[in-house]
Amino acid sequence: QVQLTESGGGLVQAGGSLRLSCATSGRAVSTITMGWFRQPPGREREFAASIRWNDDNTYYSDSVKGRFTISRDNAKNTVYLQMKGVKPEDRAVYYCAARNAARNSRWSNDYDIWGQGTRVTVSS
Repeated sequence: QVQLTESGGGLVQAGGSLRLSCATSGRAVSTITMGWFRQPPGREREFAASIRWNDDNTYYSDSVKGRFTISRDNAKNTVYLQMKGVKPEDRAVYYCAARNAARNSRWSNDYDIWGQGTRVTVSS
């Protein structure tokens, strides 16, 4: 069983940058897909980005494409979400998720394991 632990959330100024981390533990993760989702206040959880662990193939939502970058570090078993050009609408709780299949997906139901979330607040 894979465990996920997010970190890196906090307060960021609009236009600024923030990097979220998701540490994985529990078993080998070379055959899975990792995703970042977010839940803005009062709204449904939504997809942000995903990455296939075996070949770094990535997939982004239109709302973050060109501003956010998902990446992984094999040695640290960690997935990152680099956020740049942060906007007020990026304010949300960000969740890391793991899917037991090597295929990117924007659908939360495709992901089997979730972290506890890390909160990002944007000041304007």
